[in-house]
Amino acid sequence: METVGHVEHLRQVLVWPLRLVPREDEERAHGQPWELLTADESSPWREVSSARDAGASFQERYYTEFVSFLPYVQRFLFGVGGTEGEGHFTGQRHILRRRDITQVRVALRSGEPTYTLEVHNVCLHFFYDVDIVLLVLEVGTENLPLETAQDLVYRFGRAYPAGWDGAGNALHCMYSVEWMDAEGAVLAASDAQDKDAFTRHVCENHTPLIASHWRWLLQPLVPEDTDQLAPLRFRLVEYYRMPMMAYLSLRQPDKLDAGQWASLGMVAGAPATPGQASAEFERSYCYDRFWYAGGAAPNTRYLCTGYALVVVGDAASDFFCCRERGVLSQFRHQHFLLFMIAHLQKASLLMFSDRLAEALNSLSVTDPDSVRRFKRRIRYAFESFLRFTHRYWFTEISDQAQIRALFKMSATHLDLERLHTEVKVRMADMNGYLEADSLRRQANTVVRLTVVTIFGLIGTVTTGFLGMNLLAEADASMSRRLWIFGATFLITTVLTTYTMVKSKRLSDLLDALSDERLSVWTKLKALAAVWGKGPA
Repeated sequence: METVGHVEHLRQVLVWPLRLVPREDEERAHGQPWELLTADESSPWREVSSARDAGASFQERYYTEFVSFLPYVQRFLFGVGGTEGEGHFTGQRHILRRRDITQVRVALRSGEPTYTLEVHNVCLHFFYDVDIVLLVLEVGTENLPLETAQDLVYRFGRAYPAGWDGAGNALHCMYSVEWMDAEGAVLAASDAQDKDAFTRHVCENHTPLIASHWRWLLQPLVPEDTDQLAPLRFRLVEYYRMPMMAYLSLRQPDKLDAGQWASLGMVAGAPATPGQASAEFERSYCYDRFWYAGGAAPNTRYLCTGYALVVVGDAASDFFCCRERGVLSQFRHQHFLLFMIAHLQKASLLMFSDRLAEALNSLSVTDPDSVRRFKRRIRYAFESFLRFTHRYWFTEISDQAQIRALFKMSATHLDLERLHTEVKVRMADMNGYLEADSLRRQANTVVRLTVVTIFGLIGTVTTGFLGMNLLAEADASMSRRLWIFGATFLITTVLTTYTMVKSKRLSDLLDALSDERLSVWTKLKALAAVWGKGPA
């Protein structure tokens, strides 16, 4: 007899966006950060080779993945190839992979048995001209009760504990996590139960402490608040709960109740009690084009909340479980890419918003150097945002109905349109402020030059009237003429400088003299104000 809801195969993919931050002595992050990791021979990260070097089965799957997207998305995801016979590709995405981790052993709670998951993929995705890196981790296992699978998916992928219960056990995350190699040796373990370390770190640094197993996994990337020397530093840009995808093949998925569906879609763990049907949930979060007892993959349902993309189907369907051409293959490739694009867009927009806030927070209007740094940072952020919009901002990525619908659901629930508009308006406001400030400075310069020219005109006309020379020194000795030239030069320089110093008040005097509505007495007071007290 079949067990309803028993999970025969589980896959979970974590997509963790991190912001790359510059070192203390730099204003910008490194332009090509992936090169810093691959240049170090001790680093476990190595760049993924070209698809040309792969086998036939991989190239067929790669082809299917490639043609699923529109041309401008293809160029972003896969790059632009050289001429035939060349191996050079110009791409905007660089993928680094480490292969030393093959398993992860986890315990859900204290005293409960452990589960060993296969690690299928550990990658870092870098993007040209965007200070965002995505950690992608794919794990899988088989033969689990549905409640255990839900709890596992719910607890895995937490950057640090949300808190601790009265017994000191970490809440909402794994009790323990251990990375292991192919021989079963433990490479690193979590420290979620070390409450004192996490609380002390927040009190001292005002930043959360990333759990030790994640810190080890990311090395040589290190958190920005550490004293450790490293080529790259990062900070969190989103919630500590990592965006994730899940694939569950189980028996008789059509027998699941509404509460189980809601818990799967919201990744809320196993429901305590059966739930009631919610038309709003199905309308907002379910893609049910294949949710019927027919077709190549019967009773297949897609649940998309923005934070998570969950695919549930019948384990009895060969096409649903096929790793080369079926739904599992689509989940690992096409569905992953659309999910990655949506979260790259969100993380990038949050990063731009952070940049503006940081530039304002570091501004000291009384410090000229601070003002100059502020202007450089704002202009650089504005230029980067323009490049991001033209390179990575897509509202449509495919003409295939399923990919288009799932991407639209992800973008809608992540509220990408509103976030993009908000950041765009803020960028425009900042850039408008800089332009207005530049125009104001130019206008002030023009006013000062105009004032100097007007008052200098008086002396020019007076001394040059009819070519008159008050002092007939043309035949004087060279030394006398040089002395007169130097004295004249000095007096002229002093008068011009003094006029520049008083140019603001002299400008006000000219405005008063040109205003026919003002009385003579008012104009005389404006003249006296040139040498009076008060702000210039």
